[in-house]
Amino acid sequence: MSISFSGQDHDEPTTAAGRALRRAIEEIVESGFTGVSLRVRDERGEWVGSAGAAELGGSVAPPVDGHVRIGSSTKTFTAVVVLQLVAEGRIGLDDPVADQLPGFGLDGRITVRMLLQHTSGLFNFTGEVYEDGSVVQAIPIPYGSTGREWLAERFRTWRPEELVREGLSRPARFEPGAGWSYSNTNYVLARLLVEQVSGCPISVETRRRILDPLGLSGTVVPGASAEIPEPCARAYYRYEESGELRTVDVTRQNPSWVSAGGDMISTTRDLCTFFSALNGGGLLPAELLAEMRAPRPTGLPDANYGLGVFVDDGGTVISHNGASVGHSVLMCSSVDGGTTLSAALNYVDDEPLSIGAAFVEAQRRLVDEVFGG
Repeated sequence: MSISFSGQDHDEPTTAAGRALRRAIEEIVESGFTGVSLRVRDERGEWVGSAGAAELGGSVAPPVDGHVRIGSSTKTFTAVVVLQLVAEGRIGLDDPVADQLPGFGLDGRITVRMLLQHTSGLFNFTGEVYEDGSVVQAIPIPYGSTGREWLAERFRTWRPEELVREGLSRPARFEPGAGWSYSNTNYVLARLLVEQVSGCPISVETRRRILDPLGLSGTVVPGASAEIPEPCARAYYRYEESGELRTVDVTRQNPSWVSAGGDMISTTRDLCTFFSALNGGGLLPAELLAEMRAPRPTGLPDANYGLGVFVDDGGTVISHNGASVGHSVLMCSSVDGGTTLSAALNYVDDEPLSIGAAFVEAQRRLVDEVFGG
């Protein structure tokens, strides 16, 4: 089931579907977000709208095509670049990664497929949650016990090799291929693999293979730059000091601490265009697109994982959402790419990730509205 819209009148929705989406984004703001912008496309039209505010205390809604840090949605872009190299015969999905990246002492059983699928077992340098509830972090990140340290160092530059070595310095979660565990270490290795095989920086390969062919002029691979293009809604971080809560604008931050696991910037327009092209068969050969979307159980509710994308239990909705300290996005598509949903959310983040439950509910609400539950 998809929804059709008549034009782009995001101030006065003229269809029942548009009014339902308007109510949905207003209620998402009421659940704790500063602002949200939404774009939905299907074969009969497009609807765009925003609600809330672009900045704390402001009265102007977020720009409907503003720039936003897309967090882990970056992984889908990285996976596409890797799979295009596979399509060209320059690497194989089941090749050992150590053959191309011998300097890390990787387990020789870890393959390219395992990196993209999160089945390598490698420790996640941004933090692992164990069965007893304990959390182990290899570098300062905004969540858990290291939020204040991350805040003080948010303009620090991390080299991808540093991040990989931090991940490899901790015990693996399981034997290669024996389980599933989401790990940013996998995707930093995927970045280094692309750069080794292609001889070019990941930013150059991503632009040449995806951004330029699709005309994604609002999408940036920032590397270690803290800048974000205007227009953009503001991102915030809240912490406690001397018994008082303080809030800091963190819209500018160096995303090298997560690298190709979540450093990119985009717009709702570009995310819809990218995900529609990918799922419509415009970026990968049919057999590799099928591999990408072949689901592996994760143990998470209604969430199977392919190679850089999540696949719902019914196999009808493909997605990869992302978050990056005060900014987050939803990126969802029907299997044929004919219906796409992208949303950008701005909010006040904090160490305990207080907004987390509201984000999950926002995703459920919008996916239900657009894809029929």
